[in-house]
Amino acid sequence: MYKSLRPLLLIALFSSLLTIQAQQNTSSIAKPTYQATLLEQDLQVDGDVINDPIWQAVPAITDLLQIRPNYGAPVSEKTEVRIAYTATTFYVSVVCYDTDAKNIVVSDSRRDADLNDEDSFLFIIDTYHDRQNGFLFGTNAQGMEYDAQIDNEGKGNNNANRQQGGVIGGTNINWDATWKVKSQLGDYGWSAEFAIPFRSLRFAPGDNKTWGLNFQRNISKNTETAYWTSLPLGFDMKRLSLAGNLEGLNLKNPGNLKLIPYVLGQYVNDKSVDPNETDTHFDAGMDVKYSVTPSLTLDLTYNTDFAQVEVDDQQVNLDRFNLFFPEKRAFFLENAGQFSVGSPGEVDLFFSRRIGISNDGSLVPIIGGARLSGKVGQTNVGFLSMFTDDVGDAGIEKNNFTVARVNHNVSGTRSSVGGIFINRAGLGDLEDDYNRVFAVDGKWGIGNKAEITGFVAKSVTPGIEKNDHAFKLMGNYDWSGWRMNLGYTEVGEGFNPEVGFLQRTAFRKPEALIFKTHRFKNAGQLLEIRPHLSYRGYWNFDDQLVTSFMHVDNHWVFKSGLEIHTGINFTAEQVFEDFTISDVTVPVGYYNNEELQLVIITNPNNALSFNTRTIIGGYFNGHQITNSGTANFRIGDKFNSSLTMSHSDIQLDTGDLTALVGGLRLSYSFTPRIFVQSLIQRNNVSNITSVNARFGWLQNANTGLFVVFNVVKDDDVLDALNNQTLTIKYTHRFDLLR
Repeated sequence: MYKSLRPLLLIALFSSLLTIQAQQNTSSIAKPTYQATLLEQDLQVDGDVINDPIWQAVPAITDLLQIRPNYGAPVSEKTEVRIAYTATTFYVSVVCYDTDAKNIVVSDSRRDADLNDEDSFLFIIDTYHDRQNGFLFGTNAQGMEYDAQIDNEGKGNNNANRQQGGVIGGTNINWDATWKVKSQLGDYGWSAEFAIPFRSLRFAPGDNKTWGLNFQRNISKNTETAYWTSLPLGFDMKRLSLAGNLEGLNLKNPGNLKLIPYVLGQYVNDKSVDPNETDTHFDAGMDVKYSVTPSLTLDLTYNTDFAQVEVDDQQVNLDRFNLFFPEKRAFFLENAGQFSVGSPGEVDLFFSRRIGISNDGSLVPIIGGARLSGKVGQTNVGFLSMFTDDVGDAGIEKNNFTVARVNHNVSGTRSSVGGIFINRAGLGDLEDDYNRVFAVDGKWGIGNKAEITGFVAKSVTPGIEKNDHAFKLMGNYDWSGWRMNLGYTEVGEGFNPEVGFLQRTAFRKPEALIFKTHRFKNAGQLLEIRPHLSYRGYWNFDDQLVTSFMHVDNHWVFKSGLEIHTGINFTAEQVFEDFTISDVTVPVGYYNNEELQLVIITNPNNALSFNTRTIIGGYFNGHQITNSGTANFRIGDKFNSSLTMSHSDIQLDTGDLTALVGGLRLSYSFTPRIFVQSLIQRNNVSNITSVNARFGWLQNANTGLFVVFNVVKDDDVLDALNNQTLTIKYTHRFDLLR
C-alpha cells in the first residue's frame, strides 16, 4: 500500500512547493486595454485600410512587443491594429508596414495552413472572458483564411494532426466559421480587414462586456514574432490568462439557424472482391445548427458522411502498444475540448473515433445524432448522442453512444472542476451489451505560474468487477523559461473505456520534467538554448518495471530559424511474453539500452526547408538506426509539397527488420477557396500503397464542392489495384436567421 502512495506523496510535496513559489515574488504582467468602437453601419471589406476614412477615425494599437528574436523590444516594423463592431458584425483591421515590401513572404494560400512560416497576422478573442477558451483568426498578405477554436489555453496532445493539441484541449483548426477577410499589398507593406458575424461566435450578450484579446504579427525576414501583450518566454498567444482586454462591447443575441444539406455520388471498384464488379450509389443527409442562446448551440446530424476528409497517415507499429490515429472529422472535432477528460494520447476517456469507425479502421454507418454544447454562466456544458447502424458481415450491432459533460470555471482564476459520463449501449439482441465510464476532473491554477490537474475515473463493463479505475495527478510550474512538472498516472487492470483510447493497459506511471529556456542577448547567431531532462516509467501491479525512458537533451536555437537538438535516451524494457514485430520475434527478457538522438530543423520561412530525426542505439536485444524527416518545398503561395520518410533498420538476435514508410503531399491552390491536394503513401511492412486526391471548391465554413479519389492497394507494386473509389459531394449552408 505504501509503495503505491509514494508517487502521490511526492506530488503533494511538489504541489506545496509550487504553491509557495507561485505565491512568492508573483510578478503580474500588465494587461493592455482597448476600447472597441461601435459603428452605425457595416463596412465595405476590401483590404484597403489606409484610404478608408472610417478606419482612420478608429484609434489604432501600435505598441506590439517582440518575443523573438529580441525579447521585449518593440516590433521592428510599424503595425496598426484597429477594432470596431456593428450590431451584427465584429471587425478587425491591420496595417503591416514593411520597409522591404517587395520581399514579403507568402507561403500558402490554403485555408487553415500554418501561418508561422511567413509574413502574417493573427488575433485571438476570449469571448467568455474565462481566460481559458477562445477563437483564433489569421491571414497573410494574400488574404488566406485561418480560424481555430482554442480550448484549455491550447494545451493538449501534441501527437494529433488536424486537431493540434489532440483529443483533449488544444488548437482545433477543424473549427470553421462563416466569416471573410480581404488583404492588399502595396509599397507600404500589406493590410487586411476581417469581418466576423456575431452569429459565428459564442458569447454572453449584454452591455459593456469585456473580451480577452491579443494579437500576433510574424515578420519573415527577421524570423520575428511580436505580441500586443508581453508574454514570458515559452508562452504564445493562446495563453489567454495573460491576454489583454477588449472593453465597451454592447452585444445582442444575433440569432443563428443554419441548414447544411449534402448530396453525394460514389463509384466503387473493389477488385479484391470481384475484378469485374463495380458499384455506384447516391446518398444525401443534413446537419442543422441552431443557437439556443449566443453561448449554447444545438447541432443535429442525419445520415452523417465524411467522404471529403483526408485519409489517415500510415503508421508501422514497431512496439507492443497501441498506435494513436487522430480524429479528422469536423463534426466530432468542433468543441472536442469540452468532451475531453484524461491524459492526452495515453488515457483518453472519450475518443470520438470509436463512433463510426471499427477497430480495423473500416467505416460503420452513422444514422445520426445530436450535440448540445456551449456555456451556461461560467459552466461549460456538453451533451452528445450518436446512433450507428449494424454491419452484418463484420458482426457489428447497432449502437448508441452518449456523452454528458460539465466543467465549471472558477471565476477570476485558471481553476475548474467538472465531470463526465460516457455510455455505449448496444441496440441489438445481445444481453449486457454496454460499457460506461464515470469521471471527475479538475484544475487548480496557482497564480499565473503553476497549476495542479487531475482526474479520477471508473468504468462499468459486464463481467469485470474489480480494478476498473484510472486516475492521474499532475503538478506543473511554467514561468520565465522554466517548465517543471511531476505526475503520477494509474490504470487498473479492469479499466475498460470502450469509447476511449488506452495506449497501454494496467500500469502505474510516474513522470517528471525539468525544462529551461535561456535567451541570449549577445551570442552571435545563437538565439537561445533549452536544456531539459525528462523521465517516465511504467510499472505493472506486481511492482515490476515494464518500460522506463529517461531523456537528456538540449535544443540549440539560432536567429536564422535553425534548430539542432542533441540528446541521449536511457531506456529499459521488460518483455513478459514473446511478441513479434513484422515476423521478427522479441523474446522474454529485460533489456537496458542507450540511444543517441539528433534533430535538425531548418528555417520554415525558406521555400525549401526540412526537419530530420536520427536515433542510433540499442533496441530490445539488438540495435537500431532510425531516420525520419520531412522535406517541404513551395513555389510562391500556390504550390506546396512535403515528402515524409521514416526508415528503421532494426537488427535483433532473432532476426532483422527494415521498416520504410513514405508519404508525399502535393497541393495547389488556385485561390484560397479552390484547391487540389493529394497524399500518396507506401510502407513495406504491410505492403499497402494508397492514394488520396481531393479537389475542393469551398463556399464558406468548409462547405462547397468536393471531388475525392481514393486508391488502396495491398499487393506488390505491379499487381492490379485492389480498391478504387470516386466520390463527388456537394454541401451548402443556408443561413435562415440573420
